[in-house]
Amino acid sequence: MLRRTLLSTVPATLLAQSRQAPVAPPDRLRASIERITKSVNATWGVYVKCLETGEEVSLDANRQMDTMSTIKIPLMIEAFRQVEEGKFSLSDRVQLQDDDRRPGTGIIRSLDTGAGLTVKDLITLMIIVSDNTATDLLFAKVGGIDPVNRLMTGYGLTQTRAVATGSVWFAALRAAPNPADFHREGKHPFGLSSPRDMGILLEKIKTGKAVSQAASDQMLQILRAQLYTTRLPRMVTGFRVAHKTGDFLPYIGNDVGIFESARRNVIVSVFTANHYGDGFTLEDAIARIGREIADYFAYRD
Repeated sequence: MLRRTLLSTVPATLLAQSRQAPVAPPDRLRASIERITKSVNATWGVYVKCLETGEEVSLDANRQMDTMSTIKIPLMIEAFRQVEEGKFSLSDRVQLQDDDRRPGTGIIRSLDTGAGLTVKDLITLMIIVSDNTATDLLFAKVGGIDPVNRLMTGYGLTQTRAVATGSVWFAALRAAPNPADFHREGKHPFGLSSPRDMGILLEKIKTGKAVSQAASDQMLQILRAQLYTTRLPRMVTGFRVAHKTGDFLPYIGNDVGIFESARRNVIVSVFTANHYGDGFTLEDAIARIGREIADYFAYRD
């Protein structure tokens, strides 16, 4: 009688919740990622895919967003494609001229005029230290942004396109009243893509389908040498992270890559925008997302 009385005082909604089936594992991962994104006031797009299990998690993964320097991955692929076509070689040398220098990230702008760098040097520095001078030299080498965009269209990645060279983007930024207004207006993206598009592109590299197996292997080695590790890899254990960042902090902090282990390979693509707080807070949130993903897939059967 006492048990019947106690049960009668429990709201029906709570009883119904107690009978619900356990949350499926990918849904738990999705909930963890969503909780982190909601803790930081920004626009988020996230795409996760495990190549072995096929499990996917997405939060606004089809949203087209500013790539910032993650657009350098499509440029890298186009450069390797033209190398395979015989248009130039990875060992070809480019001499640095005074007007080649670009502001922002990178080291080439600090070298002496006349310094010679191979195409492979340019690709490597463009990825591992996001060198903006190397980026524009490579755009010039492949024939501008159009070949990159044609390749992305050929891959079926309709949301992905290079919009401007570094020189054009920095000129627009200099002409703006201030960086916050420049970002808020959104008139001059460095590149455009969606988390899913970029994830599909990374999957092509990992599975040897970006240009060729040999080219994909070389691109993967370059991505593994990334020197900026304050986002996705920062809290990750048990995985090597091959990745590329994209920055316009504190407004944008992107990171896209592949979590690699002997048992699991996980594509992760995180885009952000409209963040007006402290840049470290945004980076820390991305790092926590990386940890949740790594912890989840490290223990999957």
